[in-house]
Amino acid sequence: MSMLVYKTYEEAREKFTIDQIWELFDGTPENFNLGHECVDRHKNKGTAIRIQFDDGHREEYSFWNLSRLSSQFAHALESLGIEKGDPVAVMLDPCLEFYVCLFGILKRGAILVPCFTAFGPEALEYRMKDSGAKILVATEERAKTIGVRSAYQILPAGKELNQLLARQKEEYVSHTSANDLAVFQYTSGATRKFPQAINHYHKSVPLLMPAAIFGRGLRPGDRYFCPSSPAWGHGLWHGTLAALALGIAAGAYSGKFRVQRLLEGLEEFEIDNFGAAPTVYRMIKNSGLLDRYKLKIKKMHYTGEPMDADTFNYFKEKFGVPPHSGYGSTEVGAVIYQYAGFSDWLAKPGSLGKPMPGLEVKLIDQEGNEVPQGQIGEIAIRRRGRWVRARDAAVMDADGYFWHKGRVDDIIISAGWTISPTEVEDILQKHPAVREAAVIGTPDPERGQIVKAFVVAKVEASAELENELKEFVRTNLSKHEYPRVIVFVDNLPKTDAGKVKKQALK
Repeated sequence: MSMLVYKTYEEAREKFTIDQIWELFDGTPENFNLGHECVDRHKNKGTAIRIQFDDGHREEYSFWNLSRLSSQFAHALESLGIEKGDPVAVMLDPCLEFYVCLFGILKRGAILVPCFTAFGPEALEYRMKDSGAKILVATEERAKTIGVRSAYQILPAGKELNQLLARQKEEYVSHTSANDLAVFQYTSGATRKFPQAINHYHKSVPLLMPAAIFGRGLRPGDRYFCPSSPAWGHGLWHGTLAALALGIAAGAYSGKFRVQRLLEGLEEFEIDNFGAAPTVYRMIKNSGLLDRYKLKIKKMHYTGEPMDADTFNYFKEKFGVPPHSGYGSTEVGAVIYQYAGFSDWLAKPGSLGKPMPGLEVKLIDQEGNEVPQGQIGEIAIRRRGRWVRARDAAVMDADGYFWHKGRVDDIIISAGWTISPTEVEDILQKHPAVREAAVIGTPDPERGQIVKAFVVAKVEASAELENELKEFVRTNLSKHEYPRVIVFVDNLPKTDAGKVKKQALK
């Protein structure tokens, strides 16, 4: 039974098996290549990529062109001495050259190392050295600033790349299996001192299909758009590869982010399936520009962090459908979702949702024991006969929905009370004077810890506003969870992927 036909969550939970994902692809576990599955087998389907650029112009590329050019790049890599399993780094915003390099690397059987274009010299060098990348593809302008490095070759995306491609054959036969390495995906550095490279394989996209089809509701014929940078996990796996693997064109945003440009692209491309980080949804809401555009959104989803109730309700009211959350990480994959793919799914504002069909998920304490319903525990996923901790805390309600309570290390214990920073943040962000808020625990000689809030205010900060916010949390949440310390800041420290850096606040 094809996983595309399941209509309800319960039906999928009962009937879905992991073997069904392979029915969606040409290849088998023994002979499988993402370049072929995402591009070559769809080359007669028309548009593959739609890009909205920050200068206002838009471009579209066909599956046929991507197939031809990426095959030429695979041959070019071979001519440059790149062997199967060699890392190749790409530091480009979404553009034709980026996708040509992406799929050419995968076809060659090399390992993609995506690098964010906003990286400074140290961030780039760390990833180049740590991954052992032999080539870096970057813009001609960036290539000049990097200079000549003895450790790796720099290939400028422009005239030099085009001349190299022109000399190559237009078809390429790949020799990879599902278990071959495909990507070194670096974490954003939100919870570690240094980013870590997570190994992803050619089979990673098949394993992503339940999240794409059930969670994000991707179906043939969708007009899909994800503005997240493909240098990061959400933009690469969910925003690009998952859609293309199903023959669905992927929409992307390139350059400095502007709400107006994004909305122009969503209107002109007639997008009906939209996925982004909660920060993007909040920026759209706060801009006041949404009503100027005739959008056709039928499915919405987000990931990376919780969405506050005001933003959730705003978009649900505008489009008649709720935003659906997706919880997972670079390390553990897709775990808990609200399901845009099931028409009967009840999306609870603020909830993570329920476990992905085919997964065993539970909440455990420090000793590994399952915690009772309604109590905070750490999310754990059963993998290969053992329980893998996700380092995130949550509570499960009577309906089986999970509610995120922050990172395990961020949970606040104050005078014996267990306090979720996420709940306090959500309440603060409901106050009309608050633009953003982040909450941590800070040491206190009497209580062990107290709640400390960092607030980006819409109005001038004052002692009166501080007291008003404390009373607002006392009244709307509880008397023991209010922030005893409030610090007003101009902005919150964030990773390049848009997540708040709690460690920097601490």
